[in-house]
Amino acid sequence: MGIGLAAVLTVALAQGSWQWFAAYIGVTLLAVIFAFSRRPAWTPGIRSAYGRSLIAYALVAGLCVAIALGPMLQRWAWLFPISGTRSGCQELGRYEAIRSRAALANLAGRDSAALAHAQEAQSHEVVADCLAATTTLWLPLYGAGAAVLVGAGAWFRDRARARTSPRPTSSTRHLKRTRYPFG
Repeated sequence: MGIGLAAVLTVALAQGSWQWFAAYIGVTLLAVIFAFSRRPAWTPGIRSAYGRSLIAYALVAGLCVAIALGPMLQRWAWLFPISGTRSGCQELGRYEAIRSRAALANLAGRDSAALAHAQEAQSHEVVADCLAATTTLWLPLYGAGAAVLVGAGAWFRDRARARTSPRPTSSTRHLKRTRYPFG
């Protein structure tokens, strides 16, 4: 159910500008996954139940990280250092300001403050949409990277736990498999 919720929220949030509520949703889903997800005992092999569970766990965690990072990638240049992307969006915003001035030219003589506000609002909206589209385009790469990190971390932790846990003795294994008729 959590996977379906994350997928629906991702589709809903990927439309338009990434809002800060997306970060809250992503962090909340991560907390739910880390608190309630139980993988099977570590066994070698990608086709084992453990391997399939680990892949699903890592991919869902990566999706949640991507949802949480969306607003930050859109707003923080240091987190999204793709050269030319931000400057291209800023140029598009300047163009939209000029275009809105031309479209609202009849207001220039009446209310210059309203014209300046309309230009700023149109420019801001176009820049935000441009950055959101670029963020949505690159977000799967960040999510996949997070999935690889989460999967590798969980695999190493589970493998270390399997090595340090005591192995059952033959008599203990026999008792676990034996069924007693009265209890």
